[in-house]
Amino acid sequence: MQSLSRPSSILARSAKIFQSGRQISAKPRADGPAPPPINQLSEEENSIVDTVRRFAQNVIKPLVREMDDKSQMHQSVITGAFENGLMGVEIAEKYGGTGSSFFDAVLVIEELAKIDPSVSVFVDVQNTLVAPLIIQLGTEEQKQKYLPKIVSESIGSFALSEVSSGSDAFALKTTAKKDGDDFIINGSKMWITNAGHAQFFLVFANAEPAKGYKGITCFLVDRSQEGVQVGKKEDKLGIRASSTCSIHFDNVRVHKSAILGEYGKDVLS
Repeated sequence: MQSLSRPSSILARSAKIFQSGRQISAKPRADGPAPPPINQLSEEENSIVDTVRRFAQNVIKPLVREMDDKSQMHQSVITGAFENGLMGVEIAEKYGGTGSSFFDAVLVIEELAKIDPSVSVFVDVQNTLVAPLIIQLGTEEQKQKYLPKIVSESIGSFALSEVSSGSDAFALKTTAKKDGDDFIINGSKMWITNAGHAQFFLVFANAEPAKGYKGITCFLVDRSQEGVQVGKKEDKLGIRASSTCSIHFDNVRVHKSAILGEYGKDVLS
């Protein structure tokens, strides 16, 4: 099966097309209506779709019923997603990725969803929530630590929602109390996608509750850190192979270098 994981891959070539101006502007023309939207994929984009389709048909489809019945993602699907370069689509070549576009990631996610939405969600969270925040907000040290692993082996999880703060994310109660150069995180998260598989979490906690939502800060927290406990998977009606769990943080100590973005700068805004 053709892999998308190497810099010389289809994804890398497609990224160059995007960077050279493949998008069509939605602004009206001076002499009339807006130009028509793109309704055809390029040759490179079609190649991406074909590659993902083969992976979905050959590896995922035979396991869909089993994964749904067991509420468990099969390891061959996880391994295949990494081997085919689907878990870090936009990550730059210097970190082991292909430096491709967000549109390429959408193509990957869409094609997977045609066979199994559980796998699509699994790949989606990695590509649209976890990796982009580290790419945009991470220090070089954080990028060096996490991005190569995101491409090759590590699953991240976006830990924002809580019992009392689902849609109203600003109402979260998890705290991060400053203690010298460290922060002590306490609280619980609910309905966290990919938590059952994740090796690390993007944890949103309020470091300065007196400031309200403006005290919310994001921390990179490894699953192996003392005080981190992932709860049992939710028994869902659908998308069952995708793990959805609670996460509990009991006096989890992290160094200030774990802050993603700026401290107390309301990363959610």
